[in-house]
Amino acid sequence: MTHQEIIIAGFGGQGILSAGRILAYAGMLEGKNVSWLPSYGPEMRGGTANCHVIISDEPVGSPILNSATALIVMNGPSLEKFESFVVPGGLILTDSSLVTKSPARKDIDVCEIPATKMASDMGNLTYANIILIGKLIAKTGVTTIQNFTEALKKVLPEKKHYLIPEEIQALEAGMNY
Repeated sequence: MTHQEIIIAGFGGQGILSAGRILAYAGMLEGKNVSWLPSYGPEMRGGTANCHVIISDEPVGSPILNSATALIVMNGPSLEKFESFVVPGGLILTDSSLVTKSPARKDIDVCEIPATKMASDMGNLTYANIILIGKLIAKTGVTTIQNFTEALKKVLPEKKHYLIPEEIQALEAGMNY
């Protein structure tokens, strides 16, 4: 049975909400029940942003998460806020380029990936979120590369489709890190 409750959190402008939306769409393409609930401050770019994504074989009762099987954080305040939400045995993925503190808990799986540095090396900082999603997919099997690619085609505006091959390279870089 598949049941992933994922929180993605960071600053506005890091593609937090977009990453969650693409992941939820990929889950839908898997034939799963999905929910995507965005949350952001009034400042938008530079303010806090997070989203809750649920991908499950079972019907989704509520889009609001009080616990998570996985957490992706792209800034320090998000780690402080959401670390306690992760269930024992769950997964925390941090962008170690921006999150300087490691999770304190020892009852979870932690992957610290320098996603922003990797994205910068690729020439596009917006790939950092996709690199972290790649590691999430590698660790959980929540979706396939094929369905993630299809989700990119559906969610990204057509004028951005030329970026999809590089987005998939970023996804694979995260999977293989």
